[in-house]
Amino acid sequence: MSTVPTDILGTIRAHGAIPRHIAIIMDGNGRWAQARDLPRPAGHQAGMAAVREVVEGGLAAGVEVLTLFAFSQENWRRPQAEIDALMHLLGDYIARETAELTSNSVQVHFLGDLDRLSPSARTAVQFLEEATAEGGALNLNLCVSYGARAEIVRAAQRLAAEVAGGKRTIESLDEKALARELYTAPWPDPDLLIRTSGEYRLSNFLLWQLAYAEFYVTPVLWPDFSRHHLYEAIRDYQQRDRRFGRVTV
Repeated sequence: MSTVPTDILGTIRAHGAIPRHIAIIMDGNGRWAQARDLPRPAGHQAGMAAVREVVEGGLAAGVEVLTLFAFSQENWRRPQAEIDALMHLLGDYIARETAELTSNSVQVHFLGDLDRLSPSARTAVQFLEEATAEGGALNLNLCVSYGARAEIVRAAQRLAAEVAGGKRTIESLDEKALARELYTAPWPDPDLLIRTSGEYRLSNFLLWQLAYAEFYVTPVLWPDFSRHHLYEAIRDYQQRDRRFGRVTV
């Protein structure tokens, strides 16, 4: 990784090409805990500090949308004790961060199959969304019980129901129609995807939306990820040539 100046925030602001939408696969909590002979939930707990770091860092940099992969549909297959710990952390995050998020004008959205959450977790999620509904500085999307393939299937089913009900024709089905049925419909597709812990895979995250995103993989484990690491990723993004399939002449 190349060296960066001390005032990296000032540098990326001066450059001007701040990604509007950043998506992050927050990976490495378990390995962080294992390296310290701690139980896996301790890694998830430590990762909460990194969430605050990227939210505050994104606000300072002028990012408009931040989408974090918090809990996948596949994660439901993990040991029940770990799932219970993750659900507890979700409630703890909401209890501790609501006031801060509201004061910083962050609007929070939860994306995924929320029906699988416990009643108490769904109540907490609804509370945070309603409490931050007026935020306009940053949209924070937390993907919980989320899977990209399931999201696309859900979108296709909704469109099929409209066709069956006579509300639209088959000929009207195109990419824009499907995109409007995705959880992320209100926002532009991510410009930049960051994955921590050095893994090179999407893990069923935003498969449709990441078609033209720039990828940035860092070996840093999620609990150690700071706003400085976020700014390094943005600086790297600013040096990319985004052509979207076109040729520069």
